[in-house]
Amino acid sequence: MVTELVQAYSALGAGIAIAGGLIGTGMAQSGIGASGMGIIAEKPEKFGQVLFFFVIPETLWIIGFVLGIILLLGIL
Repeated sequence: MVTELVQAYSALGAGIAIAGGLIGTGMAQSGIGASGMGIIAEKPEKFGQVLFFFVIPETLWIIGFVLGIILLLGIL
């Protein structure tokens, strides 16, 4: 009984970690994407810098995914 409860909480925590990372990434990229397109429209040579800033929030979902896997596998 206790083991099943721990597994259920672990799965719930993993889902929250992954969902939180994905929601955070979406919120961050929405503002960066909108302002980045405005910058590229005015100065196309800034594409590389804008792309770099657009990719930085991607680390949020990667961290959430890794944390979710750690919780599901019971590594910690």
